Amino acid sequence: MGIDAVIDISRGVNVSDFRQVKRSGILAVIHKASEGGDYADTACAARRPAAEAAGLLWGTYHYGTGGASGAQQAAFFLACSRPGPKTLLALDLEANENNPSNSMRLDQAEQFVRAVAEATGRLPVVYVHPTWANGDPLPNSGLSLGARITPASILARCPLWVADYHESPEVPAAWADRGWKLWQYAADESPSKPAYGATTIVAGVSHYDRNLFAGDSAALHQFWGT
Repeated sequence: MGIDAVIDISRGVNVSDFRQVKRSGILAVIHKASEGGDYADTACAARRPAAEAAGLLWGTYHYGTGGASGAQQAAFFLACSRPGPKTLLALDLEANENNPSNSMRLDQAEQFVRAVAEATGRLPVVYVHPTWANGDPLPNSGLSLGARITPASILARCPLWVADYHESPEVPAAWADRGWKLWQYAADESPSKPAYGATTIVAGVSHYDRNLFAGDSAALHQFWGT
């Protein structure tokens, strides 16, 4: 279904050597840059030079919350990310399990996307679970986005980064005619916890989320940052 060549990480991950990450077959890293309107992941900027020097594509994501407007969060994200023309930008739109009332709403997410597009000239990737995107209750918590993302939403124009830990991903209704670009198929993988007991372990980092890209290496490089 694609190439297993993208990981995403944050400050809580120990990074020893991005060159080992590259030698493990990884082509791109997406790092958390910010959350809400005031939390910056301080490891993001510090790790970028080493990742890019190792030949890895660099991306950043923002964890959306309900505490600030979408425009405010977009401005904060871009200030933290400091994207270059080849930096992939992403919005993490998911339930805030620790504080459900502080989950990002649909209107905030749409405002965030518009603000990023106006500032950079490109739409961010949207990371979302299919159940959340479809406005249905999550099976364990019962939380929901409260509204369905429709094909008319600006979110549906963004490339889809779907989170689904099954054998194949479910595509949310809003992206039914486009499919996914990135599929996060496993979370917190480590040498002691290989995804499905079968994946090749990535050296140089303590743990990480695994993602497939829908295409080959050339398509990944073409897609990144556009």
